[in-house]
Amino acid sequence: MQIFYTPDLPEGASHYTLSEEESKHCIRVLRLEQDDSIQLVDGRGGFYTARIIDPHPKKTLLVITEAQQAFGKRNHYLHIAVAPTKNIERLEWFLEKATEIGIDEVSLILCQRSERKEAKVERLDKIITSAVKQSIKAYHPKLNPIQPLAKLLSIPFNGQKFMAHCLPGEDKVSLAAQLQLQGHCLILIGPEGDFTEKEIADALQSGFKPITLGESRLRTETAALEACFEVNFLNR
Repeated sequence: MQIFYTPDLPEGASHYTLSEEESKHCIRVLRLEQDDSIQLVDGRGGFYTARIIDPHPKKTLLVITEAQQAFGKRNHYLHIAVAPTKNIERLEWFLEKATEIGIDEVSLILCQRSERKEAKVERLDKIITSAVKQSIKAYHPKLNPIQPLAKLLSIPFNGQKFMAHCLPGEDKVSLAAQLQLQGHCLILIGPEGDFTEKEIADALQSGFKPITLGESRLRTETAALEACFEVNFLNR
């Protein structure tokens, strides 16, 4: 099954022309030919079957033969806000695996102890796109540019809000004990040095509930993926 990402494909369209990048991959790399069938995902829940009618390496023309909407729609909404890791490959790994498992939105946050102050969203978004196609997902997770934690805390969120941190003495319980199934949730994951006491206090003041992800001390990307897996597992 050859899958192509087509975010500008209008619902109800009968024909579509692949972008130059996807056309090159289709014709030059995969060496597909006229009348070959491929699949398309629009990132909004649309899953399509199409047939190649003009195998042009820069503008491959397709005819849509079958369309499904809300393909693979999940029963919950998961938003994880995570501090980018110093080693960017670890963040890339999280984005790839979280997309494969199931996630709706990722926010990159700048914390007081953050070791990485910037991240190239365009490159990271391409990693998500590759994972979308590899795992046959019709929904493309939203990736938000890096922003200060304080700004994120000020944005209203219609759902449950959790913060995973390692500070001892807090009244933390497991995610499973608090998560309301088939709902919306936002989970904060801090940098390698963890959130500061002030950041934790500010988050709690903003309505976030402290949670634990187990007894082990996890790396940032591992904690984020653990949270992603647990939410999906509980909502299975």
